[in-house]
Amino acid sequence: MLGTLAKMGWWVSLLHMASAVAQPGNNKVLFVIVDGISAEQLARVPTPNLDAIAGGGGYTPAYVGGEVKSYSQTPTISAVGYNSLLTGTWVNKHNVWDNTIKAPNYYYWTLFRFFKEAYPARKTAVFSTWQDNRTKLIGEKLLQTGFLRLDYTFDGFELDTVRFRPDPERTHIHRIDELVVDEASRYLQAKGPDMSWVYLQYTDDMGHRYGNSEPFYKAIGLMDVQIGRLWKAVRVREQQFGENWEVYITTDHGRIEADGQSHGGQSAGERSTWIVTNARNLNAHFNREITENYKPAIVDILPSIARHMQLEIPKEQLFELDGIPLTGKISVAAMKVTASGDTAVLTWKAVEREGTVKIWLATTNHFEEGGQDHYQLVDEVAVSEEAYTIDLLHYPSRLYKFVLEGNENTVNKWLVRP
Repeated sequence: MLGTLAKMGWWVSLLHMASAVAQPGNNKVLFVIVDGISAEQLARVPTPNLDAIAGGGGYTPAYVGGEVKSYSQTPTISAVGYNSLLTGTWVNKHNVWDNTIKAPNYYYWTLFRFFKEAYPARKTAVFSTWQDNRTKLIGEKLLQTGFLRLDYTFDGFELDTVRFRPDPERTHIHRIDELVVDEASRYLQAKGPDMSWVYLQYTDDMGHRYGNSEPFYKAIGLMDVQIGRLWKAVRVREQQFGENWEVYITTDHGRIEADGQSHGGQSAGERSTWIVTNARNLNAHFNREITENYKPAIVDILPSIARHMQLEIPKEQLFELDGIPLTGKISVAAMKVTASGDTAVLTWKAVEREGTVKIWLATTNHFEEGGQDHYQLVDEVAVSEEAYTIDLLHYPSRLYKFVLEGNENTVNKWLVRP
């Protein structure tokens, strides 16, 4: 069903665009992570509520894990995936390598920090079955995040082992998810915070325990019912208050194909995810029209939300983002860097054939330590050329950070030499 709606979504989106009225401060966003469901596993279960959301926007298979066997290869582990969404970067930048979350690099800002820096008076909310999402990943009230404060939080119930006593079947996690969804639905409808994150865990627990079997598929069905409650709250806000909501539902990783239980590696099943959204004006990137086998990634959600929420990201931070917007116009995508000897060849796909692309190069990575990198403008060429060759002898280094700046978006790649 989701695949059919993805094909039909273009004309539905046009109807929504015709009726939408853009007003300053009227745009809202809700993003939801439901843990550990590959695109192939999702397709095995009826999901009428996800279908309803996709019917106003679209559905697409997606991926996590960065680029395999490269500097950006990223473990397909829960907290790692969450932080890739929150920061729009892969693990080589955000530095969350596993669920212990030892040393996040807060110089790579989360969506919440970008939003609060731009709109300190507007409201944020987090509803989560795992408290570390707020305290460690977002880094609420930490010096390293500028003492970022969220306006409303509802989490930490996994620590209450009296009320939610752990059991082998993990039903206590389902009860926590239910509580989180109940409160999120209530608060979204009553207060309409501007930026909200809901995180639900139970599907991952069932995947680990049962893999590709009925208990796991039942958990996916339960998740869809929960999404329906959230969607109802959003629709009430839109209908009663005329607000313009974008909703993104995704997952943090897939599962190994053999049994559907484990994850963490780079197999196709573990990297397989998906995105459901009601967003309008979905572009060629979302619709997988760039190149053959080219798919969106979890890092693309941040720049998409930034567009909807009218966030102007400073250039030095924009150059670090690994994602491409899924909505609106884009100029360049599918960037690659190949090196042979002292020559680097940059290639890309020109999505918009008109205009130019600026080619920037930095040979330092001071950004990861809170400093600034000096980007040199190597050249500016027609975006339609789709290739450029650089003599690296003119820029001696072991690390090269390349950025293509088109009229509508930027893309970046690193080259790390031995």
